[in-house]
Amino acid sequence: MTRVRILFAIAGVAMAIGLWLAFTSPVDELQGEYSRLLNIHAPAFWVAFLAFGFTALGSIAWLIRKTERWDRLAEASAEIGVLFTAIGLFVGMVWGQAVWGTPWDWADPRLMTTAVMFFVYLAYLALRRAIDDPVTRARRAAILGTVAVIQVPLVYFSVNLFRTLHQTQSIRPDGSTMPAEMVRAMLFNLAAFTIVYVALMVARIDVARAEAAAIPDTSLAGEAVRPPRLSEVDDV
Repeated sequence: MTRVRILFAIAGVAMAIGLWLAFTSPVDELQGEYSRLLNIHAPAFWVAFLAFGFTALGSIAWLIRKTERWDRLAEASAEIGVLFTAIGLFVGMVWGQAVWGTPWDWADPRLMTTAVMFFVYLAYLALRRAIDDPVTRARRAAILGTVAVIQVPLVYFSVNLFRTLHQTQSIRPDGSTMPAEMVRAMLFNLAAFTIVYVALMVARIDVARAEAAAIPDTSLAGEAVRPPRLSEVDDV
């Protein structure tokens, strides 16, 4: 537990610095103060993409190795990915209401693909809770976790493939459309959110190990139960 506390302490300091940078960096001329939400929106989706990538990694590793630790990693990372996707969607809706005049538009490819990704990973978590047998659960979840990650590049590149409400990436290989101070603040928050992801992963995997260790060996109890023999029944 000591390592978890240390990780969360580092994450807390990093998030505090990131918050300070977000409030002291310049704002976009058109978006005003709402442009500061980018320091939460973009890092939240970065963590979601990272988490779903590790879910796929754990799923593929389980299909090859069939070891429980990879299944735990895949499940824990998917849970964190769903959490940060929800955060990113909520912050994006707040920003959309202020800047676009609407929190949601199903005609926008980025919003549509993100919503599909969110519900697919919710289905992944629901699948894990609907199957009792651990091997069957791990196998089916691993297959879905491996296939579902295809959505991540689709969501990321959707703004380049289809142009509607969303603008293209602000940071590209050929340069950035944002001031340097805004870029530094956002990149620092990306790092801070990544530390939060690592801390949550370590904590969640520790909880999963503890839960697995707390499950009693039901086979021993079952073997101890047997029907009475006829000779052991007293005559009435």
